[in-house]
Amino acid sequence: MKIQVLVFVVCLFVAATCDHLILGNTNNNQNMIHHTTAHYTAIPFIKRVKNVFYSGHSVINSIMAYDNKHTNATAAVTAGGIGYTYVNLRLKSERGKELDYDIGIYA
Repeated sequence: MKIQVLVFVVCLFVAATCDHLILGNTNNNQNMIHHTTAHYTAIPFIKRVKNVFYSGHSVINSIMAYDNKHTNATAAVTAGGIGYTYVNLRLKSERGKELDYDIGIYA
């Protein structure tokens, strides 16, 4: 239980300090089990928020959410994730900027 809390806190720290979210083992020998994009256009003075949900049968080994626009947008895991068969991601853009993420989930 303590290790899960530590991993969750580290994941939140990583999500808050960079524009890309990379969790787990990211070597080239993994199978991609889900790929999606998340795109919202900009609205002046508004932060855009998008939740991405995935549920499958394979245990998730790594998650990569890549910010295509290189903004200060954030990505965070709100439920599930590494070691689970589901994940919920919350993506939030900068105020007045568009949101454009490329998301890959690997087993």
